[in-house]
Amino acid sequence: MALAVIVRKIHHVGIVVEKLTRAYGFYRDTLGLPLLREVEIKDQGVCAALFGARESEIELIEPLQAGSGVARFLEKHGEGLHHLCFETEDVDASLRRLKASGVALIDETPRDGLAGRIGFLHPRACAGVLVELATPLSESHSETSPLRLKRVVIGSHDPKETARVFQRLFALTEQSMNGGPRTMLAVGRGALLLVPAHEVGGLEGMVALSVVAEDLDDVSARLRNAGAAMLSGAGELTVEPRSSHGVHLHISRFD
Repeated sequence: MALAVIVRKIHHVGIVVEKLTRAYGFYRDTLGLPLLREVEIKDQGVCAALFGARESEIELIEPLQAGSGVARFLEKHGEGLHHLCFETEDVDASLRRLKASGVALIDETPRDGLAGRIGFLHPRACAGVLVELATPLSESHSETSPLRLKRVVIGSHDPKETARVFQRLFALTEQSMNGGPRTMLAVGRGALLLVPAHEVGGLEGMVALSVVAEDLDDVSARLRNAGAAMLSGAGELTVEPRSSHGVHLHISRFD
């Protein structure tokens, strides 16, 4: 049996926040991302919300009870990037294939989640990244979102080897770059950018998100009006984590 699970796209990126109501002020009110749905998931002890980012989504997760996995994450790491979700046609078959190949899983069988039928791989299977697989029950993305998720940036002490792990598991296509240790893997219209950990403060795992804006001037004005801490350049800007609930957020002009 071939190992690789075919994934269609980045379904969403999960971000742990202290309070959804406060995070809404940035992701919905300032960035203008449309809220698709909000659900309390009692068996996980969280309340989660999905926001449209064109063909992908941004998930905000608030822990509701002490001792849950998300609560422990928040206590240890603070607000920030939590997991990466790939959309696959058949999550049941995908998990069976991965289990048969000896891949470390958190969920050996799918369960219901905010993204549809879901299952998580163990972080040790994906070079320290918590990866979720999901088969949505219906389409929920928003083509009217002012932002499109473009890249997830992952820090690694060996980007080439980490890229091989993701290629082996998910058959991702490598995109050409101008040499060096950085590696780009295509996932639908999005991509994973693997960078040396020393370039991102020695951090491993997900370290930043890159999005493109249909109207960068409007987004920039919204951020300035909200008093967001950011660095601006020609055709791009970077929001500092203290203003975006622990996320390094790079925004460039719509391509």
